[in-house]
Amino acid sequence: MKRWGQRLLVITLVSGFLSGTPAWSQQAPATSPTPAMKPAATAPQVAGKVNINTADEAGLTSLKGIGKVKAQAILEYRQKNGPFKTVDDLIKVEGIGDKTVANLKDQLTVE
Repeated sequence: MKRWGQRLLVITLVSGFLSGTPAWSQQAPATSPTPAMKPAATAPQVAGKVNINTADEAGLTSLKGIGKVKAQAILEYRQKNGPFKTVDDLIKVEGIGDKTVANLKDQLTVE
């Protein structure tokens, strides 16, 4: 596929994703979200912060830089070692470094 065709395809797909309706769908977007479109419930948040001691996978993956693999690593570490005492303890999780912790510090809590 030519480069312009690839770009057109990407633009079409992204615009459909952002509008909530696939670009290839003939249906009008729903006026209110259906139960399937509602976000999954996440752990309680304190002042917009994610509690790394209570957050589930969905709550953890809502953080920029934390995908499913890192979220699972956090959950496994927490299950094996107990709750985090500080946000900085997150560095003890394999695959999470100083830079990630520094970038997320203002979005996390351990309450």
